[in-house]
Amino acid sequence: MDDLRRGLGACTLCADRFAATHTAHEPRPVVWFRPGARILIAGQAPGARVHASGRPFTDPSGDRLRDWMGVDEDTFYDQSRVAIVPMAFCFPGYDAKGADLPPPPICRKTWHPRIVPALGDVALTLLVGGYAHKYHLNAKTNVTDTTAAWRDHAPRAFPLPHPSWRNTGWLKKNPWFEAELLPALRARVTEVLND
Repeated sequence: MDDLRRGLGACTLCADRFAATHTAHEPRPVVWFRPGARILIAGQAPGARVHASGRPFTDPSGDRLRDWMGVDEDTFYDQSRVAIVPMAFCFPGYDAKGADLPPPPICRKTWHPRIVPALGDVALTLLVGGYAHKYHLNAKTNVTDTTAAWRDHAPRAFPLPHPSWRNTGWLKKNPWFEAELLPALRARVTEVLND
């Protein structure tokens, strides 16, 4: 696992791709997992703030995700308990309009087949956003429909929308998320962490 973490941390597969983006940045893989973690957060890709900090979810999305889970920062960042394995480990950059670019598929194809089995027996997987839904659940529906079918995957997995501020309108249009899914998610997180 140490070799795997070091290899990922030094990955430059997307250097040319990132140099060609509007942000013209260099790769900086954010590696945040260890074997034995009980919870896996499968996200999309780090944002610009995470690229700068080198620590996942160090932004308002992280605040919202921790609230959804009902955990504090110490618990969230305890790699012996929580692993964070996104679809891409580097910030993919912005396009000319300032929108996030999608996670490059080469990252997932290169690293996930090695990382996910090495984590061992993960009791709970949080699938954050459509890219994670498609990969882990082979989802053919949109984020709303996949998330609305959360009971089909619980208690081992919970599909979630991305916790970005951009989804505040989605949360208001889908009150069942806060009323039904979040209490079940928090209870399951507590159960897994206390097991």
